Amino acid sequence: MTRRYAACVEYDGSAFSGWQTQLHDVRTVQETVEAALSRVANQEIAIVTAGRTDTGVHATHQVIHFDTDVERSEFAWCRGTNRFLDQDVRMNWVHESNLEFHARFGALSRSYRFVIYNAPIASALHRHHVTHEFRPLDIERMVRASRCLLGEHDFSAFRAAGCQAHSPVRTVTNLSLNAHGAWIWIDITANAFLQHMVRNIAGSLIEVGYGKRSADWLADVLESRDRKRAGVTAPPHGLYLVGVTYPSQFSLPSEKRSVAYWADN
Repeated sequence: MTRRYAACVEYDGSAFSGWQTQLHDVRTVQETVEAALSRVANQEIAIVTAGRTDTGVHATHQVIHFDTDVERSEFAWCRGTNRFLDQDVRMNWVHESNLEFHARFGALSRSYRFVIYNAPIASALHRHHVTHEFRPLDIERMVRASRCLLGEHDFSAFRAAGCQAHSPVRTVTNLSLNAHGAWIWIDITANAFLQHMVRNIAGSLIEVGYGKRSADWLADVLESRDRKRAGVTAPPHGLYLVGVTYPSQFSLPSEKRSVAYWADN
């Protein structure tokens, strides 16, 4: 009998060429996890993900599903898979669901966190896990600018040229900015995201923060639907997929997993 399992994967994207398996010989998260699951199952396992992440992007709560007729307990799937994974990727939980569950199409929302280290000198320790900005950022200006992005909009101005989504319309249900010492983090939740959408929004907010753009500029950019009018794409290192939510009927752990690098200066 075919069973469907949902699982949560955490990974440091620094040494991966993104999530999706590629034709040329590069290391990806998908092929790494599939290889480990296949060793536990003693047969080929293919996985479906909630959302692909780019090269250098991290995840604390990436949700996948896979189908198999191999009988293993949830604990055995999780423990066994981690045994065959490198230290920069881990499976946090496995939950037997039903064939109606779909990691990608069943997701109600996805949440990302973008972490900025705002200091004159870049961090040696966190260089692969944060985006460094040496110019002082005014977080209050960034907050004012970000308010226009809440709700349902055409986000073409923040969409990568190669984005394959059928529609640029997305609904942002939460967007907040917080700071602690040199650390600034942007939290954003939406029903779905366009390619590079979070990084393009972050890059634009950074330009507002150091005074290159006014707080009102972002609303004009959004209305224009013109990618050329928005800010530069922020680097991938500070971006984390931190949560994916599903209908309660599937009884999946849905809490966001935190990302915390900051400390008192």
